[in-house]
Amino acid sequence: MTYILAYDIGSTSLKTCLFRIDETIEMIGNTSADYGLYTLPDGGAEQHMEEWWDAMCRSTKRLMEHAPIEPGQIDGISFCSQMQGLVLVDETGAPVRHPMSYMDQRGKEEMKRGIASGFKIAGMNAYRLLTSLRITGAVSGSVKDPLWKYLWVRNHEPQAFDKARWWLDVKEALIARMTGDCVMTEDSAYATLLYDTRPGRRGWSSRLTQMFGVEMHHLPNVIRTTDVAGYLRQEQAEELGLAAGTPVFGGGGDASLIGIGAGSVHTGDTHIYCGTSGWVSTVIDRQTVDTGAMIASIIGAQEGSFNYFAEMETAGKCLDWVREHLALDEIGIYLSKKPVTEDPDQVYDTLQEYLSDVIEQSEPGAGGVVFTPWLHGNRCPFEDPNAAGVFFGLTLDTGKTEMIRAVTEGICYHLCWMLECQDKKIETSQTIRFCGGVANSPVIAQILADITGRTIEVVESPQNAGALGAALTAAVGLGAIPDIGSAAGVIRVRSAFAPRTEHAAAYRRNYEVFKKLHKQNRKLFEQLGYGAKNEMADDLNKKKRKEARRVLKFVMFSASAGIIEIVVFTLMETLMDLPYWPCYLTALICSVLWNFTMNRHFTFQSANNVPVAMMKVAAYYCVFTPVTTIGGNYLVETLGWNAFLVTGMNMACNIVTEFLYQRFFVFG
Repeated sequence: MTYILAYDIGSTSLKTCLFRIDETIEMIGNTSADYGLYTLPDGGAEQHMEEWWDAMCRSTKRLMEHAPIEPGQIDGISFCSQMQGLVLVDETGAPVRHPMSYMDQRGKEEMKRGIASGFKIAGMNAYRLLTSLRITGAVSGSVKDPLWKYLWVRNHEPQAFDKARWWLDVKEALIARMTGDCVMTEDSAYATLLYDTRPGRRGWSSRLTQMFGVEMHHLPNVIRTTDVAGYLRQEQAEELGLAAGTPVFGGGGDASLIGIGAGSVHTGDTHIYCGTSGWVSTVIDRQTVDTGAMIASIIGAQEGSFNYFAEMETAGKCLDWVREHLALDEIGIYLSKKPVTEDPDQVYDTLQEYLSDVIEQSEPGAGGVVFTPWLHGNRCPFEDPNAAGVFFGLTLDTGKTEMIRAVTEGICYHLCWMLECQDKKIETSQTIRFCGGVANSPVIAQILADITGRTIEVVESPQNAGALGAALTAAVGLGAIPDIGSAAGVIRVRSAFAPRTEHAAAYRRNYEVFKKLHKQNRKLFEQLGYGAKNEMADDLNKKKRKEARRVLKFVMFSASAGIIEIVVFTLMETLMDLPYWPCYLTALICSVLWNFTMNRHFTFQSANNVPVAMMKVAAYYCVFTPVTTIGGNYLVETLGWNAFLVTGMNMACNIVTEFLYQRFFVFG
């Protein structure tokens, strides 16, 4: 018999679950505790380390008070956690500033400088995009990626940055608090998008850290999800009410472990999670990426597996918004100022049950009302921090019931959209496991089945799938089960929902409208964005104008360099009566020096190492000039092209290629 204590660290709450594992796995106790998520007017989103730790201590002590075992019988502790946060800690593991949530969007300028400038592919710097894809199979293409948070702290809070010793994620910070050891599991390391995933090269990439300006000494040792990260220290054990020396396992991020807890462990298995955020994830055996739709393959907890992962920022959070603003305060649930669950003749055990019943009694298609669930921007299948929620199609006949249903359908439309995007690159499964707190509603599970056209299976205790996944990884580390692939055999399905065809037309009509709403309103979202977002758009426009002026200056100096070359050559050949080649080389050197000097001071305005920059320019001319000369002569003499036309083509080609060459390789 093996006992595992698992912590599931969400966006605003922590669940503490105790599992017993033998031939099957059974949860024998669970509690939860809440903490804050603090949003800031500049796009920031932060949390407090002490609130996380306090929630752990409170929930653990409460759980163990009623647990059927003693603390000393717990064989291991593991974690499932929110990912892509940034927790910079000092040598002792104490945070040097408040942790930044995965929702933080302050690194907009850092992202623009780091990946969204220069010659672009799919809106990203071509060189850095291709380098990142080659090394990691993905790229930091979202403003919410932790790399930009790290660089934001470096640029805006240098005093805190100078105190930092380790770059950790959420669960790693808590592991450090418990054990004194600073490590990262492989999936957390990969989520930084600085981790080399190529066979035989797995580890932190010095190439990427240099390219993006990350200090390698900030990056901790990397372990597997099933490895022991350390052992619970005495002081922390007393605060938690546990036994000192209990092994603490690495565990994993929610994107890695919730699928395992849902039983989606084999290649081709797809699961959908709907909690505060939402995602669609499919297990694959190779890396692939869709930069246009912002879908990437993240390292899975199983050796050699990846999760093809598409995320939306606010899923169940939209239902929380409904509860607070369309239900509790206005819809009439509190007709007699008494909650529905406190009435002597109450029918509903929870408010969620009531809302599910309201939704079920309304017509599919929500009377033609469409809701966009982008209450905190969006990441996939489009990256837009300005995107916002919209009710589209309201009429005089629209009531709050239709609006509530539209919110639910909007979440499902977006999940369906991400599923369709995955199908363009890989094959998703026809039967999908559904987990997260929202999966407890059979009404929503049925709507999801109807909209996606897939069979939806809900596992037992879907809200605890992450904790279950964490327990299974610890069980593998302890040898209680042979491998993670065996997890599917111990996960039970509670209910299944087949798609109903009678509502397909109404859903299809709304779904097609839904997919067009962002594209047609993108500029309006930008206009209505709060100050920091408008500044981002203004900065982008300024940058475009600056780039246009840069091109104009370059063309002017290139053209003048050509004139200088002609003048010098003519004067030397005419007045000094020198042979052709000395005149030509002298004229070429004068032209290059003029072009380089003017562009250095007025166009690109940077060259940290002038000799190296000059060597790069000389190398360009040594290669390009012979190629264009030989090619031009061939076109004129062999094919009979017009000499003036060929000269004009060569000049235009030279201006374009030299601009790109100097922009990216000489001045960077």
